[in-house]
Amino acid sequence: MTASLAMPFSPTEPADRLLSPAELEAALRDIGARRYHNLHPFHRLLHDGKLDKDQVRAWALNRYYYQAMIPVKDATLLARLPDANLRRVWRQRIVDHDGDHEGDGGIERWLKLAEGVGFDRDYVLSTKGILAATRFSVEAYVHFVAERSLLEAIASSLTEMFSPTIISERVAGMLKNYDFITRETLAYFDKRLTQAPRDADFALDYVKRHAVTPEQQAQALDALRFKCSVLWTQLDALSFAYVSPGTIPPDAWRPGEGLRAEASTTTLVGAGAGA
Repeated sequence: MTASLAMPFSPTEPADRLLSPAELEAALRDIGARRYHNLHPFHRLLHDGKLDKDQVRAWALNRYYYQAMIPVKDATLLARLPDANLRRVWRQRIVDHDGDHEGDGGIERWLKLAEGVGFDRDYVLSTKGILAATRFSVEAYVHFVAERSLLEAIASSLTEMFSPTIISERVAGMLKNYDFITRETLAYFDKRLTQAPRDADFALDYVKRHAVTPEQQAQALDALRFKCSVLWTQLDALSFAYVSPGTIPPDAWRPGEGLRAEASTTTLVGAGAGA
């Protein structure tokens, strides 16, 4: 941040002139510093141990839908890439989430997380209890990647530049504050600490090399703002439904539903907003 403030371009202003690659990167990083969902109050509650077990369950269940749709989004983008070298790089993202075989990959590890907080696996896979706002925001992201330019589609993935920080905060906070969370439950995040920076480095390099006009740079910046809004909106919905005011939509998951038989009888742990 100190280096960017020394530049004549302020990263909070629109890109109305051609930015140098370093200025463009500074502007992208500034978006994350101001808009990334680690700043959302729901995440602060989650990481600080202020949610009860059912509120953590609601987060795990809804986040599954986002995780499950990431390889769908990436397959859509992969099909549009004209260069074999680009396709070889991008398809690794799909492997990371879907795995090389049954029982492997990030989606499987997220299912383990959901099972770890008490959910029945088949219920999670059904996506029956997902909040409508979660579904709408995730599907909007998939459509964005399918319909916008390749530059915008790739730039929208740059939230991965900021994910190592939130992952570190999340793992440390949840292990400290919830006795129903174990390292095994949070195993999904272990691989993301190396996968996300690798993917972000590639995408950032692509954007810096291909956003070569003020208009293209503005599109890349807007794409990242859009993706930040996708993530933020999901937390808005979780907070409204399960924290305050606690208005759960008619078709959304309610505490006690979709749990393994043994999990449904356990005592809730955690301070809980309003508990």
